[in-house]
Amino acid sequence: MADVEIKVRDNGPYKVTGPVRLIDADGNVFEIEGDRPIALCRCGQSRTKPFCDSSHKETGFQSCPRAQGI
Repeated sequence: MADVEIKVRDNGPYKVTGPVRLIDADGNVFEIEGDRPIALCRCGQSRTKPFCDSSHKETGFQSCPRAQGI
């Protein structure tokens, strides 16, 4: 099985690559084409939640978190 990677994009969405199933709070599965990467909204303004529609660019969303070294 391939690895799943979730990348935090500066001032943008979470980019998810690898084989994943995205499930809503009621247990319904979102349809995702093949193994294509998906972008998940972080700004809360997307009209296609949970997916990113680039609304973060219009709203001026800013967030650049960095992992803390161990």
